[in-house]
Amino acid sequence: MNTRAVARLTFANPTSAVYLTVVGGSIVVASAVTRFAEDPGLIWVWPALFTAPASGLVTVADLWLDPVLDTRASVAFNTAGMVACGLLQSFTLGLLQQSVRTRLRGRFRPHRA
Repeated sequence: MNTRAVARLTFANPTSAVYLTVVGGSIVVASAVTRFAEDPGLIWVWPALFTAPASGLVTVADLWLDPVLDTRASVAFNTAGMVACGLLQSFTLGLLQQSVRTRLRGRFRPHRA
């Protein structure tokens, strides 16, 4: 699989585009609320839920690195991890859509008698 195919599966199909829009929007909103609100609360739950289960690994790694990282580095690590999880799952959705479309392509054609 070449770079063009990976980019097409990750960004260029409708399923991946909608997923990346939702994940990207939730990350932008969470970052803005974290930056400008006095108490952001649990705003980072939404990007974590949208990128679950892969974001669980990022959260565990962040908890493990918590004594080493300061608050800004922790937020940057979480944001970069959520973006990476979103891209990985977008690629997986692209593969799933391609396999379903390839498998169903020949089933609904009329039979010639």
